Amino acid sequence: MGFEVGDKVDVMDEDLSGIITSINGNTITIETTDGFELDFSDRELVNIGDSASLSANVFSKTSLDEAISEKETKKRVSVKKKSKERFQPTLEVDLHIHQLTNSYKRLENHEILSLQLDTAKHQLEFAMQKRIQRIVFIHGVGEGVLKIELEYLFKRYDNLKFYEANYQKYGLGATEVYVFQNSKYS
Repeated sequence: MGFEVGDKVDVMDEDLSGIITSINGNTITIETTDGFELDFSDRELVNIGDSASLSANVFSKTSLDEAISEKETKKRVSVKKKSKERFQPTLEVDLHIHQLTNSYKRLENHEILSLQLDTAKHQLEFAMQKRIQRIVFIHGVGEGVLKIELEYLFKRYDNLKFYEANYQKYGLGATEVYVFQNSKYS
């Protein structure tokens, strides 16, 4: 079906119509009834000026088999993760002092706590920089001092939320952090 500048057309698969303002090969620019200029392929337009030629030539350019094969090749393939994989944290940080250093026997309690908090802060910053969304900090049960200090550290950031980690996997001694991935914090 031939198109000419000035023809009134409808857009297939969309609720748009307009008048052709320019033709460049197979790309046709139309001005919609709202006054916007949009580009379309000639295959996406139907000339509505001549209803007799419309019914006679709708499938003249493309056979039915070509149309079906074109639709089938554009299907998206989605890969689904298992539900267990979706909720698995991508980074685990064990803050037990024997995991952080070999020479901890001579350290004072506040030095141990400082080392643990520094490690947590560095790992959190690393995760944010590498756009890792889930981190589990394993702090143990103990007297709860490290857990309270970690919560105080996490509250300083407004782009994350934290909560108890999976009880079945970590027991009571772990906190999971979810980092929101916004361009504001990148």
